[in-house]
Amino acid sequence: MTTGQTNDVSAAIDNAEESTMTTVTRTFVVPAAPERVLRYLADFSNAEQWDPGTVRCVRLDEGPVRVGSRWHNESKIAGIGTELTYTLEQWTADQVVLKGHNDTATSTETITVESAPQGSELTYTNEVEMRGIAKLASPALKLVFERIGADLERQLTEAVEALPDNGV
Repeated sequence: MTTGQTNDVSAAIDNAEESTMTTVTRTFVVPAAPERVLRYLADFSNAEQWDPGTVRCVRLDEGPVRVGSRWHNESKIAGIGTELTYTLEQWTADQVVLKGHNDTATSTETITVESAPQGSELTYTNEVEMRGIAKLASPALKLVFERIGADLERQLTEAVEALPDNGV
């Protein structure tokens, strides 16, 4: 390795110590009442049905789903597997916030739900903060998450349409 290459690698590693945020937002309408959609989304175990990256999502605690409930999520994105522990950070009359973390990333999924003539308008925002050496993947990650956003919109709409009439 030449001196120039060594400096380039050192600079990349130094820059990787800071975090980098990737944000993707989608707004769309689903055919269900807001309270029903929020109740469904607050139980992150349902992510297996609506999140295109989720392979498996298992609740880590017991009892009714509530702020503080936790899940172990296994995802595969662009062929790369990762595991995060998610916590339900917020659940209000119009919003669910789930935060997942591991050693190299924090994912904050904020889903705002408002009443719409056809059911509910959802605004889904995913902020992924990469840390350490994983930060180097952030530019490519943005492109991958934009593509996944379109799949998420389709899958989440289909999952809500398939909810039983007796509510979730």
